[in-house]
Amino acid sequence: MKSSLINLINHFKKVIYLLVLTCFSVSHAGSYDDFFSAIERDDAAKVSELLLRGFDPNTVDAAGTAGLLLAVKSGALNVALVLAKSPKTKVEVRNAADESPLMLAALKGETALCQLLIRQGADVNKPGWAPLHYAATNGHLEAMNLLLEENAYIDAASPNGTTPLMMAALYGTESAVKLLLEAGADPLLKNSQGLSALDFANRGNRTDSANIISAFVRGLQPKGTW
Repeated sequence: MKSSLINLINHFKKVIYLLVLTCFSVSHAGSYDDFFSAIERDDAAKVSELLLRGFDPNTVDAAGTAGLLLAVKSGALNVALVLAKSPKTKVEVRNAADESPLMLAALKGETALCQLLIRQGADVNKPGWAPLHYAATNGHLEAMNLLLEENAYIDAASPNGTTPLMMAALYGTESAVKLLLEAGADPLLKNSQGLSALDFANRGNRTDSANIISAFVRGLQPKGTW
């Protein structure tokens, strides 16, 4: 009789455990869908609610991309700010292209988000393509200044030796080129293809940037004597 009672109790324990596990799985699946749907809508309130309920902010989608990266890349900036503020969020994550949230925020010129990510531990000097490359590409002066103030290496070299100044010369603006030169960027550096910032400017038909770089290089030369 006692043995039967113990077996019955153990059976009920297993049933209850399975019920709890099933409910948790269903709940998690629903939260998972809600999380990524909220990112698509830039629904910061919904994401905040999910985080308060214990949802992991580092959950990745089917492609393995973290929610913070998706939010920044898609322009869901309200959600990105909520995720970046969460102490549980890992801000040093990468997508398939080895881009970090800080890089993508710099590319978009979202200086406030950049500040928050840096405060949360984002790597300003990520090896390879760095946040400063991305900010310079679109000529976002405020983001560039922030990164430089946070000790971003001004002549950071990409895997093929391209510097932020080269990216500014080809894709950015004259103001971005001028900012980097005045902050100490070396215009004489060359990438693995032997191209300098001036070569980049000429390739992109960026006459104003080319003129600024040429004038700066001339200023570096020793003054001639009569």
